[in-house]
Amino acid sequence: MKKHFEPVGCDVDLATGAMTNATGSYEKRFGDLAGLYGDEAAFQRMRAEWGDKVVYAVSDFRPSDRAGDVIFGVTRMVPGKVGDEFFITRGHIHQQTDRPEIYYGQKGKGLMLMESPEGETRIVEIEPLTCCYVPPYWIHRSVNTGPEELVMLFCYPADSGQDYAIIERSGGMRSRILDDGAGGWKVVENPNWRPRDEAALAAVYASSKKDAA
Repeated sequence: MKKHFEPVGCDVDLATGAMTNATGSYEKRFGDLAGLYGDEAAFQRMRAEWGDKVVYAVSDFRPSDRAGDVIFGVTRMVPGKVGDEFFITRGHIHQQTDRPEIYYGQKGKGLMLMESPEGETRIVEIEPLTCCYVPPYWIHRSVNTGPEELVMLFCYPADSGQDYAIIERSGGMRSRILDDGAGGWKVVENPNWRPRDEAALAAVYASSKKDAA
């Protein structure tokens, strides 16, 4: 008789972003995020004070890595800016690029910055009770645009995997999110962004083709 995985419940502490019964967790400190921001001089000025401070932390529950299962968890991100650019996560596309992801706002205010392989930008603002759908094939990155911590739940197929290097290979994401000076945010072009050539685009879509074969 097949033994089934036991059901589980996980409680989220909105004050700390911690999740009970998590099977794993990690933190990204300010110093870990070198090279992500447009204003390198501002980043270096902040490094003495911020270098070891946690910018965002993730706790997750991973029952398995099998197709048909899901991974879920919670991410907590502190407020702040490097120059005029709001704090961001590293961002990624899924290794199995046809896998989607869901984010659900719990606390704070932010947005999901998304980029298609061809370079189109889409943005979904996230507040408490906002459910954000990141479709297959979209690179995505979280941005805290508010004055308090941003806490979100997330869920994605267990066999998705993450590819963080796709952003680095293009010189960053095409768009950056900056303070507009009036209590909001604005989108600016990243001058270092490089379009993906045909070979790079073919590689992005190859994993889903192999998976369907």
